[in-house]
Amino acid sequence: MVSQFSGVLQLTDLDDFITPSQECVKPVKVEKKPGKTSGIIRIEDDGSYIQLNQDGGIKKLEKAKITLNDCLACSGCITSAESVLITQQSHEELYKVLNQNKVSGSEHQKLVVVSVCPQSRASLAAKYKLQVTDTARRLTAFFKNLGVHYVFDTTFSRNFSLLESQCEFVQRFQRQKEDSKALPMLASACPGWICYAEKTHGSYIIPYISTTKSPQQVMGSLIKDYFAKQQNVMPDQIYHVTVMPCYDKKLEASREDFFSEDNHTRDVDCVITSGEVLKMLEQEGLSLTNVDPVPLDTLLSSEADAEVTGHSGGGSGGYLEHVFKHAAKELFGIDVHEITYKTLRNKDFQEVTLERDGSVLLRFALAYGFRNIQNLVQKLKRKKLTYHYVEVMACPSGCLNGGGQIRAEGPESSKDLLQQVEELYTSVKVQAPEANESVKKLYEQWLEGADSSKSLKMLHTQYHAVEKLNSALNIKW
Repeated sequence: MVSQFSGVLQLTDLDDFITPSQECVKPVKVEKKPGKTSGIIRIEDDGSYIQLNQDGGIKKLEKAKITLNDCLACSGCITSAESVLITQQSHEELYKVLNQNKVSGSEHQKLVVVSVCPQSRASLAAKYKLQVTDTARRLTAFFKNLGVHYVFDTTFSRNFSLLESQCEFVQRFQRQKEDSKALPMLASACPGWICYAEKTHGSYIIPYISTTKSPQQVMGSLIKDYFAKQQNVMPDQIYHVTVMPCYDKKLEASREDFFSEDNHTRDVDCVITSGEVLKMLEQEGLSLTNVDPVPLDTLLSSEADAEVTGHSGGGSGGYLEHVFKHAAKELFGIDVHEITYKTLRNKDFQEVTLERDGSVLLRFALAYGFRNIQNLVQKLKRKKLTYHYVEVMACPSGCLNGGGQIRAEGPESSKDLLQQVEELYTSVKVQAPEANESVKKLYEQWLEGADSSKSLKMLHTQYHAVEKLNSALNIKW
C-alpha cells in the first residue's frame, strides 16, 4: 500500500498498525534566531536527527515522546499505540497500587477492581490452550493472588451498551425527517475511531456518532457509582482497572468526560492490554495453566459461580446485529432470526439489508480498518452514503485483532491465531441483553428507569471537535 502526501513524497509500508520503524514523534522544531539563516536537519541511518548549523556546528536533536494528550490522530496510532510511550497507564501502575495496599496502616488503601473484556479473555485462552470459562476462573485467581479484590466481566456492561444503542437508533430513525444528521448512526464503542473522527473531521462527523458509552465506560459508571454504594465506599477509594484488546482504550479512559470533578476520580483508573497481562504472568513466573481456578465474581447475582456468557454478532460486540434485529421488530414488526452479510470491497466492509415487497427498509454496514473508514467518511461528506447504521471499528478484523492482543510466535501465523481466538470467543453460551434479569433490575434499582436523567448520565456521553493542526502532510488513501 502507498499513501501519497504530495506529487513528490510518498510513504510506503503504511498499514493500520504502527511498526517500530514508524513510531510517533512530534515534528522537530528549529528555533530561528533573528539575523541568522536556518540550519539543515539531516536524518541519520539510525533514525536520529542532526542539525547542521551555518557556522559548521552540529547538534543532535532529541525526539519528543507522544503522550496521551499529544496524540494527533494520525493514520496509525489511533489504531494501535504499540510504538508510542504511554506512561499514564500500564501494568506497572497496577503493581504500585497493589504494593501500596500491602503497606500496613497506609492512608492510601484502595479497593482494587479488575474488569476483563471477553476479547482479551479469548486471546489469553488461545495463548494457553484453555477453554474460555476455565481461563476466566484462572485469571480471576491470578489477579486475586496479587491482591485484587474483585474481578468482573465487561460482557455484563455491554448489555447496557447494546440496549442503549438499540433504543438510540430507533429514536434517530423516527426523527430523521426533522433532523438531517440523525442518520446514519455511527457506532461509538471504538475509541480509535472516535479519536480519528474528533481530530480529523470534527464537528461534521460528530452529530452522526452514537452517544452510547462503550462497555468499558459503562463498567466504569457501574463500578464508581453502583458498586461503590454497594460496598459503602467513596468512588475515589476504588482503583478500577480494565483489561482490553486495544491500546486506544487507555486514551478513552483518560477523556475528561469520564472524570468526576465531584469525586475527583476517573471511571476507569487504568487500562492494561491482553499483552500486558501476559507480561504480568511471565513476571510472576507463572503460566495460566498452573493457576488454580476459583469461582467468578458478579456485580449482581446470588449464584455461587457465575456462568461465562457472550453476545451474538461477531467479535466486536455485535452492535450491528442487535441494533438491526431490534429496529426491524420495533419499526416494521419484522422478526429477523438470521442475518445475511454481503461482502463488498473486502471482508472488513459488509452490508446487511432488510427488504419487504422489493423495497429496502433498512440498510446497515460494518466498516473495519482505516481504509474502509476513510471511504465511509468521504461518502458521508459527499452525501452519497446510503446506510442507516454503520458498525465502525478501527482495527482490521475488529476487536479480536486489536493492537493490544497477544501476538503469534514461532511457526504459528497471525491468521491461524486470530481464527483460534474467534472460535474461543464464539464458544460461550449466547444471551440476548433483553433476557438478562440482572440488567433489568439495575435499570430500575440503579438507573431509576430506562428513560431517566440518571440513565442518560451514566450510559451516554458526548464528543468534541478538536482543532486541526496545520500540517503539510495530508494523507490520502
